[in-house]
Amino acid sequence: MAARLFTLIQCETKLCSLVGNKYNTKLSAYGFQVPISQRFFQQHLSHTDIVPVRTMKIYTKTGDKGTSSLYTGERRVKFDIRFEALGTIDELSSSIGVALAFAEEKNHTFVNELVKVQCILQDIGSFIATPSSSARESHQNNLHFDHDNTTELERAIDKMTEELPPLKNFILPSGGKTSSSLHFCRAVCRRAERQLAQLRQSEDMDSSVYQYINRLSDYLFTVARYACMKEGQHEHIYRKV
Repeated sequence: MAARLFTLIQCETKLCSLVGNKYNTKLSAYGFQVPISQRFFQQHLSHTDIVPVRTMKIYTKTGDKGTSSLYTGERRVKFDIRFEALGTIDELSSSIGVALAFAEEKNHTFVNELVKVQCILQDIGSFIATPSSSARESHQNNLHFDHDNTTELERAIDKMTEELPPLKNFILPSGGKTSSSLHFCRAVCRRAERQLAQLRQSEDMDSSVYQYINRLSDYLFTVARYACMKEGQHEHIYRKV
């Protein structure tokens, strides 16, 4: 979020304090809605601080030859492991969006947890897109992953597990639309975990990011079972055929 604000508005120092807070008024720039408080705007910003910009086009044509750019500006082929991992993180967030739609229909209590997971996955994408081999100090300064994110997942897992029936058999992805879609998210998350493990073998990767993805798959398995139970659905048990 901070990096995007710096790109869009020519008042970097003043806008640093905005990140992570809640505001009422919105300033539209480059097609994005940037939150700005009315009071902060009046005290610290003027209209001359805002750089007039054009609306950003969806297509750039820069990837037509099979390469794409990382956050650092480094270009790599699109099948590079970093882009594979980025694509899977995007797929995971999109899959969670589908599960979220089903969960909202059932008024599940974990809806906000899923939204937060999607936001954290955006941050993880920033980490993946910033290899240390080509990152400048300004890039590195915008990266920070809070280990408390992983701890929150563990607490949520423990809380749901207390309500769930003991797991005595292998269960199949099932249990209604919400549960089944969350199981699908779990499978995508496992693929992301494997790709990040591969990335760690060849390049630097923050261990706390990898730990989060590892724990996230456990969370998605647990919340899938939890949704099944809350909706009064039935888990299909594996039986040898």
